[in-house]
Amino acid sequence: MRVRTGRFRLYAAVAGAGFRRYATYRIATLAGVFTNTVFGLILAYTYIALWDERPGLGGYDQAQALTFVWLGQGLLTVMSLMGGGFEGELIERIRSGDIAVDLYRPVDLQAWWLATDLGRALFQLLGRGVAPMVVGSLVFDLALPTDPLQWLAFLLAVLLGVVVSFSIRFLVALCAFWLMDGAGVTQIAMLAGTFFSGMLLPLNVFPGALGEIARALPWSALLQVPADVFLGKHTGVDLLQTYAFQIGWAAALLTAGRLLQAVATRRVVVQGG
Repeated sequence: MRVRTGRFRLYAAVAGAGFRRYATYRIATLAGVFTNTVFGLILAYTYIALWDERPGLGGYDQAQALTFVWLGQGLLTVMSLMGGGFEGELIERIRSGDIAVDLYRPVDLQAWWLATDLGRALFQLLGRGVAPMVVGSLVFDLALPTDPLQWLAFLLAVLLGVVVSFSIRFLVALCAFWLMDGAGVTQIAMLAGTFFSGMLLPLNVFPGALGEIARALPWSALLQVPADVFLGKHTGVDLLQTYAFQIGWAAALLTAGRLLQAVATRRVVVQGG
């Protein structure tokens, strides 16, 4: 029991360090808020034009579509859809050989980086996620929940989405053990995440088989699922099934990451001395 408590405190401290690390970049945070807000305004007016032509597109009214836009801007950095997470640092440590030092630590590599990423995500949610949403609600008529339980349900979906996001990026970073340069794989993952998360357009708008496939992929757990929970599209048993979808992908990807980590650590190559 003491060992478990000690490990929990350790990973909580690691998460806290991740939070404080990103909190030091105040100017970058303000610049990010400004950028997200500007892009949110551009997308919002684009969505207004689209929904004026196609009312009810994707099962959303215009207020819900606009809410989706600002949720996307708020969760963009939380889910690290455009990079900026731990993966770049981990890839560099693998490339340089410093990963050997990490593997000698009396902690699990995957759990260490997960804790770090959870701390980062919490700061990004508070530091860069709230402000654009507030601006959006002041400029446009958004479909904001009135039930506190719906807000809690949304935050749980966000937490699970962050875990899925971490799991994907951890797998991408581990590819550097074989490729020695994860830039190409990282770019592909970012493009896939941007398209299949719903960042460009809600996945419910995608037609036919493309929409079905997109909603079944793990990236939909990053934005589409939390947004639909926020908008009240999932309630009761359907909400539990939605959480099960996110948990299922998180478990599968975390397991894949652990297996790949086990294989990768057998072939650690220290480059450059």
